[in-house]
Amino acid sequence: MNILHVNMSLDPVSGGGTVERIRQLHESMRKMEGTASRILSVSVAASSALPESADVVLLPCWNRRWYLPAPKLLAIYRMVCRADIIHLMNHWTIINAIVYWIARLAKKPHVVSPAGALSIFGRSKMFKLCYNRLVGRALIGNAVAAIAITEDEVETLRRHGVSAERIEHIPNGVRLEDFACEDEDPFRKHAGLGDADYLLFVGRLNEIKGPDLLLDAFIKLSADFPELHLVFAGPDGGMGELLKKRAREEGLVDRVHFAGYVGGELKSSAYHGASLLVVPSRQEAMSIVALEGAVCGVPVVLTDRCGFDALAEAGAARLSGADSSELAKVVGGLMTDPDLRNEMGGKGRRLAAASYTWDIAAERHLKLFKRCVYGMKT
Repeated sequence: MNILHVNMSLDPVSGGGTVERIRQLHESMRKMEGTASRILSVSVAASSALPESADVVLLPCWNRRWYLPAPKLLAIYRMVCRADIIHLMNHWTIINAIVYWIARLAKKPHVVSPAGALSIFGRSKMFKLCYNRLVGRALIGNAVAAIAITEDEVETLRRHGVSAERIEHIPNGVRLEDFACEDEDPFRKHAGLGDADYLLFVGRLNEIKGPDLLLDAFIKLSADFPELHLVFAGPDGGMGELLKKRAREEGLVDRVHFAGYVGGELKSSAYHGASLLVVPSRQEAMSIVALEGAVCGVPVVLTDRCGFDALAEAGAARLSGADSSELAKVVGGLMTDPDLRNEMGGKGRRLAAASYTWDIAAERHLKLFKRCVYGMKT
């Protein structure tokens, strides 16, 4: 089977969870007998989660704000024609619109993975409304199947008119070997932490990810836990200077650290050294960060907007509302109970290894793709 994955970016720094999902699915599928996996994306940064090759095509970017690809329509058409099925990741992307129209012209089936992006939230609301009118609704409506990352997204897809028999729930995964480095010293040196206990945030510093909620919660906790530090590990998505200013105003500049983007073994080191991983998102589709923390044995606090209640149901996490006072209460309670944190970490590691690996996710995607293609041919 020939599969073409499409995503707006392969930038590991700013691309977020969809980049990790596409990369991991591609690498898992490449190992499967009788399966050819290819990726089409846009070159928006010097770094790429995967190098360009015969199987990874990066179109030049004409506008980095809108991820506008160079209109190499013939090259796109050839890639679409080679594929048995097209897998469109995310929703609000121009490259998805272009590939969708070409796939319709070539009579190729497509599967869509909105990745939590169907609801209009955050910036560019007018653009999103126009996008839906021009192509978004048709892209969803004409898909042979839609992949929901979370149970909540199943309901979202139904509200957008996708029938239940076309929806497949396939959660995110994690690759255990990516987090084998348990030495916490490299990250402690990188962030200037010394031996301090620390809360860890991993992700872009933007409104949707909620770093401001976590900083407010930390400020509320700072007097009761005078030795506790807070680390933001992720690229600036527009809130970096605001967060730094707030930390200075509260006299916490020595206890609030901004480590920038971390990846590879340094990311594993960050997780393994943390007392708690906190995911304070205002909206998310199954936080990959929470899953990565779980596989490293780190107890997790996440909001009820993260689409990963299963982690809490397994005893590996605690849920909070997307509210700084509630976050402070949950985090403070766990910081007074190290035995409970250790127990939660063990449960998270076992759950991730047993049920949430990328190989499991890739197998489920492949079964869906085969079912869709077979159904199209009959």
